[in-house]
Amino acid sequence: MRIIAGAAKGRNISAVAGATRPTSDRAREALFSSLASEFGDFDGLNVLDLYAGTGAIALEALSRGASVVHAVEKDEHAQKAINSNYDSMKSADIKGSFRLFGMGVHRFLEDPAQNKYHFIYIDPPYEIEDVDVIQTLIQLENGGYLHPDALIAVERNSRVKEISWPIGYEALRSKNYGQATIFYGIPAQNG
Repeated sequence: MRIIAGAAKGRNISAVAGATRPTSDRAREALFSSLASEFGDFDGLNVLDLYAGTGAIALEALSRGASVVHAVEKDEHAQKAINSNYDSMKSADIKGSFRLFGMGVHRFLEDPAQNKYHFIYIDPPYEIEDVDVIQTLIQLENGGYLHPDALIAVERNSRVKEISWPIGYEALRSKNYGQATIFYGIPAQNG
């Protein structure tokens, strides 16, 4: 796997065998194409990558110019891979800041938000139940993590017909990429 575009384009991304299930290059490229049409460029965007795995989504956003990029991953082997992948990007002309939070997603979301995020990527292991995904979405809203113009993307196994967006969200669309489907949503517009 490689960084697709931006300042660190072409840099390798290493994975951890058995510990992660990286988003395919095809799905990542399509995801970032969607984000480019949604936001234009990434300058000034705050990005949160939950269940970060290899950090590919977070680091791709950083390479493309996101201002603040936070990744949350509890697996220690995956954390080492993310740090190594980030270290390999440091020589590129990266403008934004990056921080890895080495803890579980629900633990991270227990604290009030320090940032409001424009884009949030949620890619839990496929064996995690939908109820946990819904809980994550509820915590994001209740904790004040969502920028009013936020876009949320949830990657799930394609065998999942659809996800249940809790109150406070509107479903936008979904896109299938073989074994993975990405579901897109936004905060519900009140009033």
